[in-house]
Amino acid sequence: MRKHDLEESYEQRPRRTRRARFDDEPEPTRGGRLTEAERVRLARLREDAYTEIAIPDGADRWSTWGDSEQGPLPRPDWVITELAAVDTELGVLKTGKEADVHLVRRNLPGTEGTVLAAKRYRSGEHRLFHRDAGYLEGRRMRRSREMRAMESRSSFGRNLIAEQWAVAEFGALSRLWTVGAPVPYPVQRDGTELLLEFLGDGETAAPRLAQVRPEPDQLRELWFQTSAMLELLASQGLAHGDLSAYNLLVHRERIMVIDLPQVVDIVANPGGLEFLARDVRNIAAWFHSRGLPERLTAVTELIEELQEIAGLR
Repeated sequence: MRKHDLEESYEQRPRRTRRARFDDEPEPTRGGRLTEAERVRLARLREDAYTEIAIPDGADRWSTWGDSEQGPLPRPDWVITELAAVDTELGVLKTGKEADVHLVRRNLPGTEGTVLAAKRYRSGEHRLFHRDAGYLEGRRMRRSREMRAMESRSSFGRNLIAEQWAVAEFGALSRLWTVGAPVPYPVQRDGTELLLEFLGDGETAAPRLAQVRPEPDQLRELWFQTSAMLELLASQGLAHGDLSAYNLLVHRERIMVIDLPQVVDIVANPGGLEFLARDVRNIAAWFHSRGLPERLTAVTELIEELQEIAGLR
């Protein structure tokens, strides 16, 4: 075929047009499988790995404080905010279906520093978050590229879900810590990683409620603390959403609540009252199994009281 014919054939081809963007669809800020925040975080870790200046104290990275969403004020005095600090991995504390918890020491070179719990959500490549649809009701994103990706469970969408869980837990912890709830202080959020106050002594974590065998007097005290925690959450219009003896810790004889990514807005979520009631029944059943009389838990009365505190009665 002659050059002239080739050029003519090319001109006759139908031209591809770019898909029109929906009116409510913002210019994309993310690409591929990673969210932009996660992409930046990984790039920063690579920079730390190849930096010409050796990281002091044999640490694994420079502090990520300056590039993160930071915890609420007033901050505890043990929070290290200096950018010259370093983070050292101490090992895995717990593995879970949606996230793993590691121990990290943050310190200024030459000082002891403090131990933190690093909760790292998986991007969704291995497993979808269980039953996430019900929990996400009431905090839906507007219909956009992101919302459609989450609904279709694409790789990009699963990564967005992981980031949304991290954002939700950090926000819930910040809000609850500010009003005095028994939760660990949320130090920072960096993409899908949360750095939290470590509840334990040294590098030994506080036991889960399921692991303790309290005497009758302590059992009653722990129940009163647990019901007071439920009342405080209800006063904020919230329910834990997945409460059990496995996400309550006993730290220095105090009940502490953890694992709050699925926290439920009981007003906005259509199933909010069901989540609230389930939380109460589940945790009361554990106390009953340890010998606490049902007259002390008074489950039906407690559920009604929590609904009234939340303004739903």
